[in-house]
Amino acid sequence: MNGTPALVNDVMTRRVVALREGAVFKDIVRTMQQWRVSALPVLDDDGRVVGVVSEADLLPKEGYGGDLGGQAREGLSADAVKANALTAAELMTAPAVTVVSGAPLARAARVMAHRRIKRLPVVGPDGTLEGIVSRTDLLKVFLRDDTEIAGEVRREVVEGLFAPHADAVRVWVDDGVVTLAGRVPDTALIPLAARLARAVPGVVEVRCSLTGPPRHPDLDPDLPDARRTAPA
Repeated sequence: MNGTPALVNDVMTRRVVALREGAVFKDIVRTMQQWRVSALPVLDDDGRVVGVVSEADLLPKEGYGGDLGGQAREGLSADAVKANALTAAELMTAPAVTVVSGAPLARAARVMAHRRIKRLPVVGPDGTLEGIVSRTDLLKVFLRDDTEIAGEVRREVVEGLFAPHADAVRVWVDDGVVTLAGRVPDTALIPLAARLARAVPGVVEVRCSLTGPPRHPDLDPDLPDARRTAPA
């Protein structure tokens, strides 16, 4: 795909600030403020992501005052437990919601939408941290040049489905909106062409005006001949 951003690995931020499980409360707050982030991944001794500490995990300390008089943890709410927590291991939300670096961008987008989160730790096959992908990173793909998108749609979709009749299909792109027009020999492939074009990175919308071959009443006797059936 000629360097087209299609995988999480293509758009993720590789420089990541992370916490160890033993990081203490004030250091966590200080790190968030220093790096201007609202959440940090937590790593075990092998560099694997085991959880995430967010601002929401820290706020109960303010709400409860951080002192519950030594009450048993079993009788406390999750927020109350976190209000008494001191380390990243106690504060973090676990297990962490992550995405592998080789995952398609669409998968990362679905996870973020479903979990209602703004960023995901990116991990390798062994679970070790490789980067962070954010909503902003996922949107970078829509900055692709229209000419580049049109070229990929023609190569990957039109030529793949309609060769050797690909020259009969016109492709143009305007602000990420793809238009397909022309006649194709097999109308059954038209819905597939629209679906594949929509999957090309950077495509905002697909407008499909593809039609089948023109009718030839003299060669297709089962088709009505407009000249013969038209009223006098």
